Amino acid sequence: MPNELTPDEEVALRATLEEYRQEHRALDVAIERLAHDPLMDQVQLRRLKKRKLLLKDIIARIESRLIPDRLA
Repeated sequence: MPNELTPDEEVALRATLEEYRQEHRALDVAIERLAHDPLMDQVQLRRLKKRKLLLKDIIARIESRLIPDRLA
């Protein structure tokens, strides 16, 4: 099957996935902190939220590559 990952590719993809998950969690914390700051920068908050959404999409794509397609 052409879309199957080699063991090395899978290890690398799982490591990348974990990095993105960590960044996503860190953004959660940063966004929460900023949301409670009365002097918060709305532009910065918007950028962080946008990055968090992008990471969510990337994480979903990586997870779907790692899940074997058992219906095929």
